[in-house]
Amino acid sequence: MTAPPLRVLIVDDEPLARARLRALLDAQPGVQVAGEAGDGEAAVGACAEDPPDLVLLDIAMPGLDGLEAARRLATLQPRPAVVFCTAFDAHALSAFDAQALDYLVKPVRGERLAAALDKVRIFLAGRGNRQADGAPAAARNHLCARLRGSLRMIPVDDIRYLQADEKYVVVHHARGEDLIEESLKSLETEFAQRFIRIHRNCLVARDQIVELRRASEGHTLAVLRDVPEPLEISRRCLSPLRETLRHL
Repeated sequence: MTAPPLRVLIVDDEPLARARLRALLDAQPGVQVAGEAGDGEAAVGACAEDPPDLVLLDIAMPGLDGLEAARRLATLQPRPAVVFCTAFDAHALSAFDAQALDYLVKPVRGERLAAALDKVRIFLAGRGNRQADGAPAAARNHLCARLRGSLRMIPVDDIRYLQADEKYVVVHHARGEDLIEESLKSLETEFAQRFIRIHRNCLVARDQIVELRRASEGHTLAVLRDVPEPLEISRRCLSPLRETLRHL
């Protein structure tokens, strides 16, 4: 059976920008433009009334900007995927904190848009695992890293720790390291039962922690089972980390 088309809402305060995105989407297979909006308020209203699968969202708009609109969209059920389309690349970190799946810089290229749509389909496939009573979907079994045009599947059980690096997250796993374009905050929420925060930029697998060690400089380090170098624990994370470990 043929999969239903990916329904996309285009949000941009510039009509020409919306027209260009519509033309790019029309050239993509399996995509349907569900509508357009010229500002963040209209976008949130449209999604509440007729939820699309994906919102292509500008950031710099009058009134409710794209970042705040994305935060509101994240509270909807079902939550639409969000991909930012903006003329500026300075908002990347804020975009991923707002749980965006991708960040496209104008002028958007067709091949870059296609890659973002692939990422959205992966997100929607995971969201589709919801239970009949509407309970949240189970956490994914794999993370996806894009590598020279292909997708590498990383089993979550193989991940030792996750470390933020600018707009990326470095996944340290049994086979090496890979970069993914997801926010550490969203990963912490999704995999709360598996990973625990030890620093504002680092989550570690709970079953990898074998020791908390006091360093000579006064820092406390986390010694992980399969990681040669201990990782620094921030003072803010130390007390909740100790409390959590006591109950493991």
